[in-house]
Amino acid sequence: MSGSGETIRPGPERRFYVAAALAALAIVFIGFARTYYLKAVFGTPQLPLLPHVHGVIMTSWFLLFVVQAWLVATRRVRIHRKLGVAGAVLAVLILVVGTMVAIRAAARDVATQGRDSLYFLVIPLGDLVAFAGTVGAALWLRRRPQFHKRLMLVGSIAILPAAVGRFPIEPNTPLLFFGIPDLLIVTAAAYDTWKHKRLHPAFLWGGLFVILSHPLRMLFARTDAWMSFAAWVTR
Repeated sequence: MSGSGETIRPGPERRFYVAAALAALAIVFIGFARTYYLKAVFGTPQLPLLPHVHGVIMTSWFLLFVVQAWLVATRRVRIHRKLGVAGAVLAVLILVVGTMVAIRAAARDVATQGRDSLYFLVIPLGDLVAFAGTVGAALWLRRRPQFHKRLMLVGSIAILPAAVGRFPIEPNTPLLFFGIPDLLIVTAAAYDTWKHKRLHPAFLWGGLFVILSHPLRMLFARTDAWMSFAAWVTR
């Protein structure tokens, strides 16, 4: 309802962002259902404190993403801006706690599987770099809503590979857990381009930054420089 009591019906574009936020939340739930959300049903082992905290932070981010998209869709921009502070705090927590979780998991893998497992640390850390770049740009451009909303969408998609990688699909390869988020970005950009008759720079550069990071980081992970860095952070 608006202040005058008139029902606000979001337009197609605003509904698109709400739908995209809900789709991202659904992907997170499906990916982590067995190991987190429905672990009591699947009987998976209990989580240590740090991964549990990480799960709460990530869930809060995607729930807030849905709420923020809905607030904009219903023109409650003032509330949206106030909640933006919480979003900025959650973004920082995602980077800090997510990095700690990724490094600790890699250190455990090295102890049980050997040094070659350091190769895979590039996946979560690369996701966090892509998230930091796009969401950081979105926060910087928060007073330019046409850039802000598109970059926030791209940034939220950038951290979905971890969830897609836990889909109960075999084999779950980089083609899948990178490919699905990439397809979401391309679909969003294509819809936006069709709607506005031009490719917005936020989708062009933000999307390219995330999508190209996937093959580039896998190539970088094969270098001695990466293996030395990964061995250092996991000591």
